[in-house]
Amino acid sequence: MSKIEKFYDAKVVYEWERLERHRTEFAVTMQALRDYLPRPSAKILDIGGGPGRYAIALAKQGYNVTLLDISKRCLEFARNKAKETKVRLSEFIHGNATNLKMFSAESYDAVLLMGPMYHLLSLSEREKALQEARRVLKKEGLIFASFIMRYAVIRWAAKNEPSWILEHQQRLRKLLVTGILEAHKENTFTDAYFADPLEIKPLMESNGFKTMDLIACEGVISMIEDKVNELKGDLWDAWVELNYKLGKDPTVHGAAEHLLYVGRKM
Repeated sequence: MSKIEKFYDAKVVYEWERLERHRTEFAVTMQALRDYLPRPSAKILDIGGGPGRYAIALAKQGYNVTLLDISKRCLEFARNKAKETKVRLSEFIHGNATNLKMFSAESYDAVLLMGPMYHLLSLSEREKALQEARRVLKKEGLIFASFIMRYAVIRWAAKNEPSWILEHQQRLRKLLVTGILEAHKENTFTDAYFADPLEIKPLMESNGFKTMDLIACEGVISMIEDKVNELKGDLWDAWVELNYKLGKDPTVHGAAEHLLYVGRKM
């Protein structure tokens, strides 16, 4: 079992509940999916979708969704949650984003890659995942790929643990130069790759995608979202709409935690 699989096996409920704590990220991402996905019942492959937050939400809308994840426990949770909410997912598959050999070429209308790019530490692995995603997409199919931004760790430290930058100087230097941050303790985030926002569009386009959008999932409230995430009704809707709009502004991309790339297979 890989370190990443072990981590997510132990964090199933945490991962499901994470998007309840970070409601803006979920709402902005769902708005992007609504704007760009073809109509239901288009076929979607959710690669690395964990416990199924997006897979189940899209299946509720009538999409034909297959969930693939590296964590068997996440898949088991998603299966139970789908049953509990009376939602049908097409398949639950244990697998890896870099090897989609179980799927035929050009078999999906859209691919979600909203997780794996965080944990593929080498460029060759990231490119392999993109090539596999492109292979299974139909002609002019859509890809939604998420990345964690390079400075997210520093912003987290400023908010939660300011001493981190002195206590982890070597790890910080490696992060800033390579984007890689290896886990320090078992109960912290697992080994991860933090992207420079300027690398995403060239990476995606060099692997056969035409850029349609690039959106900071937290908009302009990354790390200061707590009060907004408590809102309801018209005020909540207004903040979601504002952050979705401002999240498209490239001047805020480096200050976000997550950046969502929307592209079309060329």
